[in-house]
Amino acid sequence: MSGSGAFGHPSMPSTGGIRLYGKRVMMRPLAPADFPQWSEVRLRNESWLLPWEPLRSSRVADPTRSRDAFSSRCAARDRERQAGTAYGFGVFVDNAFAGEVNVNNIIRGALQSGTIGYWIDRARAGHGYIAEGVAVVTRFAFEELHLHRLEICIVPRNTNSRRVMEKLQFREEGVALRYLEINGAWEDHMRFAITAEEWARRRQELTETWIS
Repeated sequence: MSGSGAFGHPSMPSTGGIRLYGKRVMMRPLAPADFPQWSEVRLRNESWLLPWEPLRSSRVADPTRSRDAFSSRCAARDRERQAGTAYGFGVFVDNAFAGEVNVNNIIRGALQSGTIGYWIDRARAGHGYIAEGVAVVTRFAFEELHLHRLEICIVPRNTNSRRVMEKLQFREEGVALRYLEINGAWEDHMRFAITAEEWARRRQELTETWIS
């Protein structure tokens, strides 16, 4: 797999033109045709993933079980990408879907910031694929989207997600009390961040370790 880090243009249409590469992962926006792989991974990992995610409304169709709901999810991600408010990427390892890394809540103006979220198939955990994916998306966010700051927010007891931050050595900023609703409860979150200035200082190190 190429480690050159090919970038698509941020304004590419919903046909999925963006491709990002690390040493082992390929990342691209998900499309309706990805439903079988995505659904299989999500259903197999429900007990592992749902405790760390916002509670899903019973009034909304479940994209893990409904192809139409998944297609609508892909269309919503396309609209967000076209508007420049979020960029979602499926993570593929050896051409198989393995998880997601997303840049959400992009705010321009004086803030120029976004929030990174991620998850992985438990069967693929422990190999650094998500750390690699976060490094790749971090480069994309700073060098292609020209953001100034990225933030990652993690429930303190979620040791697996915290391990990603330990591998990448992103700066810890403290704990935000009752910051986000997770699985029906308002949970405290540890806040990690990296700025464009920090990326400039660490670019070579992170690139050589994770990207090329």
